[in-house]
Amino acid sequence: MADRRLAPLTALSTLGRRPRPPVVRAAPPPAPTPAPRQSKLIDNAVYAGGRRIATPPSAAESHDWLTEGFDDRLVWLGLYRPEPAELGELAEQYELPELAVEDAIQAHQRPKFERYGDTLFVVLKAARYLDAVEEVEFGELHLFLGRQFAITVRHSESPDLARVRRRLESEPALLGKGSEAVLYAILDAVVDGYSPVVAGLANDIDEIETEVFRGDPGVSRRIYELSQEVLEFQRAAQPLTGILAAITAGFDKYGVDEELRSYLRDVADHVTQVNERIEAFRLQLRDILTVNATLVAQRQNDEIRELTEASIAQGEEVKKISAWAAILFAPTLVGTVYGMNFDEIPELSWHLGYPFALVLMLGVSLTLYAVFKRRDWI
Repeated sequence: MADRRLAPLTALSTLGRRPRPPVVRAAPPPAPTPAPRQSKLIDNAVYAGGRRIATPPSAAESHDWLTEGFDDRLVWLGLYRPEPAELGELAEQYELPELAVEDAIQAHQRPKFERYGDTLFVVLKAARYLDAVEEVEFGELHLFLGRQFAITVRHSESPDLARVRRRLESEPALLGKGSEAVLYAILDAVVDGYSPVVAGLANDIDEIETEVFRGDPGVSRRIYELSQEVLEFQRAAQPLTGILAAITAGFDKYGVDEELRSYLRDVADHVTQVNERIEAFRLQLRDILTVNATLVAQRQNDEIRELTEASIAQGEEVKKISAWAAILFAPTLVGTVYGMNFDEIPELSWHLGYPFALVLMLGVSLTLYAVFKRRDWI
């Protein structure tokens, strides 16, 4: 037993001691030269008194303009889907809050307004209506606002911040009010972008109402999809009421310019109107869905009634056929009995047998006819 246990081990150890041929390894392929990383910095400008005084090629150089001690300068950096490393560099240069930077990198955040010391972090949901496919496309925008800087991080095509920048640059007096003016202009652009969406949704709902009463079989799916768009739109627009209320509450504490206060109140009024329309859309779609369900149920009831009436009519015909079959079966039965080819049938020698058979067949038939007639089978 001991030898058998040791034999395999000895064999394995001998194989392990055998010299192995040298392994020739191919040289690893040269590492590909990494492509130079393209910056996601769309626009980079330094403003003084509301006028652009420089367009530095990098964010670091624009930050140097703020170290010269001029309080009226403002750096506005516009980024489109930046890399985490690029946003991390900006966070170090402008001392951005870490949690807010993580939110800006990950995206998919709800609209909100947060204050970290002297830095504001705002998340906005933009929306635009696509006429070609009759759908609403939602975008996300993150804003970092400090006393002398404004950093916008865009994760979608909307809103068009280039147009916002051109508007502010055409109004130096407004842009000279600082980063609060940038916040106002972007909020105004986002809310203005809601108007075409409201108009497009209103048109879609009108079309759905027509399809409902036309009996279009695919309207239920469209109602559901449109309801989801309205809910998503509500999630984008409704938090703006709280955001603007929080901004308004800090007017006096942070010394917001009176002109900007009136502008922001106007934006708040527009947001209220949009939210009222969205709520009306939601209720309207709920009513349309109820009406559509009622119409579908009514059409199903009509179909069931028609099938029932057809079934009843068929039953009546079957009853008539069955009644006549029973009436005709009675004389056939009697005739069959008397027509059997047997010699020993008692009635064969009876001279009244034939008339009796005829009377019997006629009597049974008339009796069955009377019974079926009384029961409305005939």
